Amino acid sequence: MPQQTCMGAMMKCTFGVAPSSLVPTPKTVITSNMMAANIMDHVPIMNIPPFGMCQSPSNPMVAAATAAALGVSTPMPCIPNTPAPWVPGAPTVMLCNAPALNNTSQLMCIWGGVITFASPGQATHMIP
Repeated sequence: MPQQTCMGAMMKCTFGVAPSSLVPTPKTVITSNMMAANIMDHVPIMNIPPFGMCQSPSNPMVAAATAAALGVSTPMPCIPNTPAPWVPGAPTVMLCNAPALNNTSQLMCIWGGVITFASPGQATHMIP
């Protein structure tokens, strides 16, 4: 059964070079003494901090740097671009009018990266 995610959950991006930590929007729901997250916690920088450097060739900054380096792949600073919510979340558990976020959910970056959880931030609460 999936685990509920909360503040401090460690995330990884397929095109990022470093992990990042989830920062949920302030809510009144607490899990394991940490603020719980829902699928609407997808706002770049505010909820999803950068993953170090981005290696995605579809990122315009990476494409421009690679072209300037005569085709040598050149990573650039990560600026997540996540316009859509996490999918699928926990559809049977509502948290502040949106499905709760579990550690099997994924978030798609517009530059082609897939953001997943390496750690949910807590290990005691499971949600269906």
